Amino acid sequence: MQSFKIEVRDEQLERLKQKLALAILPDELEDAGWTYGVPLAEVRRLLARWQDGYDWRTHEAILNADLPQFQTEIAVDGFESLKIHFVHKQSEVTGAIPLLFVHGWPGGFFEARKLLPLLTQATPDQPSFHIVAYSLPGYGFSEAPKKKGFTLSQYAEVGHKLMLALGYNEYVVQGGDWGGRITQHIASLYGGKHCKARHTNWPDVDSVPPTLSKSPLKYLRYSVTPYTAAEKAGLERTAWFRKEGMGYNNEHSTQPQTIGYSLADSPVGLLAWIYEKLVNWTDAYKWDDDEVLTWVSIYWFSTAGPAASVRIYYEHTHNKGTVKLPTVPNGVSYFPKELIIPPRSWTNSPYTVFQSQHDSGGHFAAHEKPEELVSDLRKMFGKGGPAFGVVKDSPGY
Repeated sequence: MQSFKIEVRDEQLERLKQKLALAILPDELEDAGWTYGVPLAEVRRLLARWQDGYDWRTHEAILNADLPQFQTEIAVDGFESLKIHFVHKQSEVTGAIPLLFVHGWPGGFFEARKLLPLLTQATPDQPSFHIVAYSLPGYGFSEAPKKKGFTLSQYAEVGHKLMLALGYNEYVVQGGDWGGRITQHIASLYGGKHCKARHTNWPDVDSVPPTLSKSPLKYLRYSVTPYTAAEKAGLERTAWFRKEGMGYNNEHSTQPQTIGYSLADSPVGLLAWIYEKLVNWTDAYKWDDDEVLTWVSIYWFSTAGPAASVRIYYEHTHNKGTVKLPTVPNGVSYFPKELIIPPRSWTNSPYTVFQSQHDSGGHFAAHEKPEELVSDLRKMFGKGGPAFGVVKDSPGY
């Protein structure tokens, strides 16, 4: 284990400035708004700020001050060992619950930033947590795999081995987006002995309407139980996303190398590719320009480069395999502007012990709605909660 600080080299900053100065922007249809993608005026404003006004060194220092970061080497079965970057903040509360936070795309370790002070603090009659948030291989300041076939099971293996290396023999997991899928794999592969419970803000996106032949009890319940207003809105949101918002997914899942050239070579292309998601996937969240630029800059300055982050889509699509239903307590937080929101009757299992419906919030719950997410975790794992006491072997500090 080695302490880690983000230290982008001066020549990297200079190269970014040069590329921004040479940017060529496309034209735009009149009154297109957001219907064709990110408006030209939005990109011009962010580009101007990135060139003159935005100070990476200031935000780099803030990230280093707010996030205790480390790096260690993790051996992955069948693959090379990888240097993995992670955040680790311990609570001072004896018996605090070790929690592994797992991000997705286009997120990162920095999504845990607002959670750290909330989850690690000592609060009367509320659980406290030791937080670990790792940069997935190929993201942030973790190395990327060099061989094909690095699937969700390998991402899960890295997270699990990291928790064991930190001395957390028992732990719980939380994640959204790819983090939701990866935590499902962790709970399935290492549940019972090590992973004691899972919480997600990414409902079972692979769920389909129950059928009479495959799940008769669910089918009958689904047939006679009317949808709630929130479930109807969730189905509408899902339909919109699958019709209007899946283009990036199709490209990532089929030809990630092709889009990778644009992401690696053009900072403005990377900015537009990510900024579209930040706006479309959130619930009227008021993005500050520097907030956006810091988010995108981390991708630009990442160890493996931004192209590495999208390969997870291809690997999952072409090497899905099967994952057993986790048999540990499972909790779900529903936010209305999530991308895929199936009705609860489609997704409930005997291990679903906690559910919470929120009135606002979108895909990046940890960043958009940290207080709400923290409240759900405390309700699930606190006294009287359905997952209270699941971690028995929690080291005290």
